[in-house]
Amino acid sequence: MCVGLALAAGAAPASAFELFGIKFFEDQAEEDAAAVIVDPQPYFVTFTASDGAVESALRNASALIADEAEPASGAAGLIAKARGDYRRLLAALYGEGYYGGTVSIRIGGQEAANLPPDTNLPDPVDVTIAVTAGPLFRFGNVSIVNQAPPTSDPHDQVDLPILRGYGTGEIARSAVVLRAEQLALEAWRQQGHAKAEVVSRDVVADHATNTVDAVITVNPGPRAAFGPVRVTGTENMNPEFVAQQTGLAVGQEYDPDDVELAQKRLDRLEVFRSARLQAAESIGADGLLPYDLIVEELPGRRFGVGATYSTVDGLGLEGYHLWRNLFGQAERLRLDARVASIAWPIDTAQFDYMIGGTFTKPGFYHPDVDLVATVSAERTIYPKYTETSAGGRVGLSWFFSDELTFEGGASFEVARFDDVFGTRDFQTAGVYAGVIYDGRDSTVDPTEGWYASANLEPYFDLLGGNPGARLVVEGRTYFGFGETDPFVLAGRVKAGAVVGPDLIDIPPDKLFFAGGGGSVRGYGFKSIGVDDGNGNITGGRYLLEASLEARAKVTNDIGVVGFVDGGYVAADTFPGLDDLRLGAGVGVRYYTGLGPLRLDLAIPLNKKAGDPDYAIYAGIGQAF
Repeated sequence: MCVGLALAAGAAPASAFELFGIKFFEDQAEEDAAAVIVDPQPYFVTFTASDGAVESALRNASALIADEAEPASGAAGLIAKARGDYRRLLAALYGEGYYGGTVSIRIGGQEAANLPPDTNLPDPVDVTIAVTAGPLFRFGNVSIVNQAPPTSDPHDQVDLPILRGYGTGEIARSAVVLRAEQLALEAWRQQGHAKAEVVSRDVVADHATNTVDAVITVNPGPRAAFGPVRVTGTENMNPEFVAQQTGLAVGQEYDPDDVELAQKRLDRLEVFRSARLQAAESIGADGLLPYDLIVEELPGRRFGVGATYSTVDGLGLEGYHLWRNLFGQAERLRLDARVASIAWPIDTAQFDYMIGGTFTKPGFYHPDVDLVATVSAERTIYPKYTETSAGGRVGLSWFFSDELTFEGGASFEVARFDDVFGTRDFQTAGVYAGVIYDGRDSTVDPTEGWYASANLEPYFDLLGGNPGARLVVEGRTYFGFGETDPFVLAGRVKAGAVVGPDLIDIPPDKLFFAGGGGSVRGYGFKSIGVDDGNGNITGGRYLLEASLEARAKVTNDIGVVGFVDGGYVAADTFPGLDDLRLGAGVGVRYYTGLGPLRLDLAIPLNKKAGDPDYAIYAGIGQAF
C-alpha cells in the first residue's frame, strides 16, 4: 500500500513538523507556550536511537539536547521545546532517508505530547528521547516535468539533479528533493527564464517496498531580458551612476550571474550600508524584467588609526582620513600619514615620516574598472640606507573576476638616497603592470585556497640616463585541517629580479632587501642585502624568500603559531639555497571580528654582525 509520507511518533503523534519547506499540523498553542516566562525548569536528557548511523544527525537536531545546560522557561517552556523536538527529529530522519521511524519524548515518564502546559514537574526532571529509525528508503521512480534542455554555453550549465542524488536507487533524503528543485529552477534561469517556478511536488513513500517516488513539475515561464533599474534611497549619490554601475543594460538577456555580479559591483563602491536589487513581480509584455535598487548610504567620511611594533624596528603610528563619494559617483579620497621607528630614548631625527593620498574613481568607462591616482612623500631611515622621496602614479585597476585583478599605469619619483655609495639623486619615470589571483577564503585569516601575484615595472632614470626593470612574483597557499579548520598549514614563496646598470646606478628602492615582519622574521626590516666584501651592505638584483607557518586554534579566540622564514639577496646571480638567512619562532593569535591580533617572537638562526638576538612583532592579521 502506498501512502503519502506516513508519520509515527511512538505513543503520541508529533504536534507539528516541517518537511520539504512545508509545516504540517502546526499548533499555535505550542508557540504561545514557548513565550510563557515562569520559574526556570532544569532537566537532564537520556537519548537512545535504534540506528547509530543517524544518531549524530538526531542529536544535532534536538533543541532539548542543545539547551540541556540551560533551564527551560518553566514546565510550559520545557513541554513546548519537547513538542518542537518531535518535528525536528522527524525532519532529521527524513533528511537521512528514514520515513517509517517513531519518536518518543517523555518528560518525567509521560509522553510530552500529552502533557498540559501547567503540569507540575520535579526539579530537575528527567527527559527521555527514544528514536526508532525504521527502514532506510530509497528513490523509486523520480522525474522532473519540463526539465530545462541541455546548453552548450559553459557559463549556463547546471549540474543535473541525478548527479546530486536525485535518481533511482539513491537514498531518499528529503534535502535531495529540495536540491533537485533548486537545480531544476537554476537551469531554466541560467537560460533566461527569470520567473521559473515549481508548480507541484508529489512525493509518495511506499512502506511495502521502502521506496519513495517523486515528481517535480516546473513552469519555466517566458524568457526575459533586463529592464530599467530604478534606484531609490540615494541622498548624495547620483542615481543614474548607481544604475549604470550595476552593468545591467536594458534588453540584455536575463542571467542570474549578472545579477550576482551587479551586487558585487555595488558592494565594491564602499558607499552603501546596504544595497538590494529586487526584481519586479512579473515580466512585462515586452519581455523586460525591471528591477528596483534600494540603497542606504554610509556617512561621507571615515577615519582610522593603527599601530605596529617590533623590538627591532620600533613603534609605528599611522592614521588615515577617508572621504567617500566626493562628486556623487563614489569617488574616494584617502589621506594617510605615518610616523615610525619610534624607540627609546626618543630621537626625532631617527623617525620615519610618510604622508600621501589616494584618489579612486570607480566605474571609469566600465563598471569593473577603477582609475587610481596616488601621491606620497616620505623620509625613511632603513638599516642600510636613508630615503627622502616624493612621487606618484596613476593607473587603472580592472576587476576581471572575483579572483583575478589586473592593473597598470605610469609612475614618477624624485628621490635622494644616502648609503654606502654616498649621497645620490635619482629621477625615475616608468610604467607598471600587475596581475593578482586571490582564491583565498579570507584576506586576513585564510584557511584554504591560494594567492599569486606578479608585477613588472620598467623604468628610466632621467638624471643618469639608465633604463631598468623590476619583476616580482609571489605565491601563497593554505591547507586547513579539521571540521572548522582549527589547524592550518600556510606557505609563501617570493622571488624578484632587477635588470639594468651597475648597482651603484640603480636606486636602492628598486633593489631587493629582505628581513622584517613580512619577510624574514628575526632580522631588521630591509637589513638583509649584499655584502660588498668590506662589510658594507647594499641591495641586490635577485631575491628569494620562503615561509612555512603552522597555525592551531587552542580556543575560539586564542591560537598559537610556529614558523620558519628564509631569505636570500644576491648581487649578480639568482639566489641559491646554500646561503639562506633563516629565522624561526612562535606566535600567539587573538581572534577578533576584524581579524587576528598577531604577536610573534623570532630569532635569527644564522645571524651575522649587527643582527639582533631576537625580534618581537605585533600587528593585525596573519603574517601572510
